[in-house]
Amino acid sequence: MTIRFPEPPTIHCPHCRVAFVREWNVTRIGIPADADRVSREIHDATCPSCHRHIIKLVETVPHATGDPDTVERIIHPRSVGRPPVPTGVPQPIVRDYTEAAAVLTDSPRASAALSRRCLQNLLVEKAGVKCKNLDDQIQEVFVAGDLPTKLGEDLDAARVVGNFGAHPIKSKSTGEIVEVEPGEAEWNLEILDALFDFFYVQEEKRQQRRDALNAKLKDAGKKPLR
Repeated sequence: MTIRFPEPPTIHCPHCRVAFVREWNVTRIGIPADADRVSREIHDATCPSCHRHIIKLVETVPHATGDPDTVERIIHPRSVGRPPVPTGVPQPIVRDYTEAAAVLTDSPRASAALSRRCLQNLLVEKAGVKCKNLDDQIQEVFVAGDLPTKLGEDLDAARVVGNFGAHPIKSKSTGEIVEVEPGEAEWNLEILDALFDFFYVQEEKRQQRRDALNAKLKDAGKKPLR
């Protein structure tokens, strides 16, 4: 059975990253089940912000038993734009994230492998996880409750839908290529964007607020915050 992430009512344009209401035009290509038994459709939309086109190929392979497998991939633009990585993120994590985004449309499996490794390194770097594989590491962070509720739930969803428990991703094999569920590779990148914001952007803003308050306390002759 294919597990799919629920599609939100809006998507982010891969060109400009502005969110807009999803309205796809659907064109079936070939016959419903040609020689390789794959049904193919072209889905296209136009971003109302930058007015550029987004085109994706949707392939469905029927099964004699069970639900069919559906694979979606963006074929235009070839490279999906991502928000800039915040200052302060270690270069090994930046490199894995950048490469994961670059290969997303051509190989979701390779992208997911890179984003998993990136996620694991980030949790070790910023959350101080002690467990050895990614499945347990995410559970450790989720149970600790240090993340905002919605972000914690989204992170745990990546673990559940990615089925990390079925193929434990240990430090020595984090980047192995395993099968991915539809939408999983994109979801991993979205989670990384949110974690970057939480761990780096918001933390920097918090520090700036504390520094400003400490400056005022010093001028008033009072002890600064620790």
